[in-house]
Amino acid sequence: MSPILNRRGAFTAALTAALLVPALAACGSSDKKDAGAAASPSASAPASAEPKAANLTVLAASSLTDVFKTAGAAYEKAHPGTKVTFSFAGSQELAAQVKQGAPADALVTADTKTMDGLKAETNDPAIIAKNRLVIAAGKGNPFKVDELKDLADTKIKVVLAAPEVPVGRYSKQILDAQKIEVKPVSQEPNVRAVLSKVELGEADAGLVYKTDTIKSGDKVSVVDIPDAENAVASYPAATLKSSKNAEAAAAFVAWLSTPEAQKILQDAGFQKA
Repeated sequence: MSPILNRRGAFTAALTAALLVPALAACGSSDKKDAGAAASPSASAPASAEPKAANLTVLAASSLTDVFKTAGAAYEKAHPGTKVTFSFAGSQELAAQVKQGAPADALVTADTKTMDGLKAETNDPAIIAKNRLVIAAGKGNPFKVDELKDLADTKIKVVLAAPEVPVGRYSKQILDAQKIEVKPVSQEPNVRAVLSKVELGEADAGLVYKTDTIKSGDKVSVVDIPDAENAVASYPAATLKSSKNAEAAAAFVAWLSTPEAQKILQDAGFQKA
């Protein structure tokens, strides 16, 4: 072959290669962009605000027993697939369970003092409701208990919650403030136990939360305590740092402050937080 033809062939091959390189590069770039788009969600794709369904365990103060059953049912209805199981006890018992590592997702106590003692185990709490104390007297109020000082009468069998229980602490607080000395026939582990003693006639009177007497009907006579002599119980709710359902637990605790949950609490006699 002649040198001229060889030079022409080499030139043609070089020109063809030069034209192909940009085209191939463009294809490669396009492929990479398409692959990147497929691997990454679209910036315009909406993010789901609804937490994944979960089985939640909530430790709650005894005085929340009735209202939380209603609230739990409402929450499950609004969040299909989520199950809320409550474990009710005195706040001091709940605190002990948390410190012992009981598997749970959230905690609601009947006082801020108990919650404050669990800062290492809980996330920041929020007050969801308030409550006040009343005197629960026996059916028909046979001893004519009309005010706090009547509880000092030794003829009246008075039952109180133990002082380490929130309602027991509040009871001591208001009795001490009025300089009223009461010698209880027993000190119970939670407010429900106090109310039960009065309902069954095993005690003539006791100090309980107002909300606890709502379902007692005529089993007890309710004697209101003036605000100036009363104590306000605050109910803080918090998620537990050990929760395996952190997102769902946080959603439930946040829901307790929503208008829907607040209406349920206030319909049950709790005061606005």
